[in-house]
Amino acid sequence: MLKMNTQIEAGIRKAGAEAYPNECCGILFGSEIDGSHIGKVLKPISNARESGEQYHRFLITAEEMMQAELEARRLGLEIVGFYHSHPDHPARPSDYDRDHALPFYSYAILRVAEGKPEELTSWLLQPSREAFDQEPLEIEP
Repeated sequence: MLKMNTQIEAGIRKAGAEAYPNECCGILFGSEIDGSHIGKVLKPISNARESGEQYHRFLITAEEMMQAELEARRLGLEIVGFYHSHPDHPARPSDYDRDHALPFYSYAILRVAEGKPEELTSWLLQPSREAFDQEPLEIEP
């Protein structure tokens, strides 16, 4: 399960709307409690994918990941997941998402239709890396 508060949810929705028609992306800092990922801090990341591909792909560079790891450590948190948007596509992982994911993170995906944020879902990659399983997403006040 991925849990987040309404401010985190609003931040993801805002990022998706602002990036449209391209994909937004970012990192969720938080903690893991009883098998649930608790998102506490949102770290937006600029989509480093070449501009001609940003409408359907995102890229977080190794340098940005290293900086995020250091920031999480400084905050006393850990990276619990990632988020990105799917402009004018369903809020479910693509084969590209699966090929670039790791099994121990939550992956929140926001559908943005014609610039308006819609469905927000969360996914866990199976240990076999063959598929994602949708996980419950709980938004707390």
